[in-house]
Amino acid sequence: MIVAELEIYHSRPIAPTRRIALGHRHLPVDNAPGAGGLLLAGVMAKNASDIDPELREDLVDVMERLSNGQRVVQPRVRHRFQTDTIGLTRSTQRLVSVNGRLDFDFGEERGRPVQLALGALYAAGQLGAEERRPVFEALAIGLLWNGPVDDHFISSIMGGRAANLVDLRSWNDPVAWALEILGLEGSADEQPTKRAVQKRFRLLLREAHPDHGGETDEAATRISELTEARRILHT
Repeated sequence: MIVAELEIYHSRPIAPTRRIALGHRHLPVDNAPGAGGLLLAGVMAKNASDIDPELREDLVDVMERLSNGQRVVQPRVRHRFQTDTIGLTRSTQRLVSVNGRLDFDFGEERGRPVQLALGALYAAGQLGAEERRPVFEALAIGLLWNGPVDDHFISSIMGGRAANLVDLRSWNDPVAWALEILGLEGSADEQPTKRAVQKRFRLLLREAHPDHGGETDEAATRISELTEARRILHT
């Protein structure tokens, strides 16, 4: 299951000109940084350590300008950002969920590290003003990351949560998520009683269990979601 996705177009290593463009983007950033911000941070962490130190300094300048909504004079970091993708090579970056576990799928490494890092920055720069700040904070962690881009990295970006789909969905707005999972009306200011939560939890738990008609392949994820939603509303 694809949770977030970004297509980065770039010139080939042997090309005389160095160019960057963006293609398809599926970057959910509701209650930013969200899954989209996690993916962009992962792309940065995967590539930053392989970028020349001098260029990494230039990346910081681009990051600061984009995070503040400022115009970036082209070309920057020896590459020109454009909208036209003709003649460029595509690299697809994904955040996926396999059996509920989050993982990165960076595809074939066709682009140079600096190109992919720039693609992540420019994608973040096109987000709305409210979403940009937390996404760029995640990108800053990725820029300084020194190690595998694995469960530990995901947990670091997600504030210590586990690298799974349930925790991702409840990451930024846990109360609203929990109310939705349990099908309860209310808001962060008007939460249902613990008794109502427990009653609803037990009902949905029975429905989700394979012994009562629930789909076996989806039962574990559904039960995990219900349990986490109850924990959030009981806290």
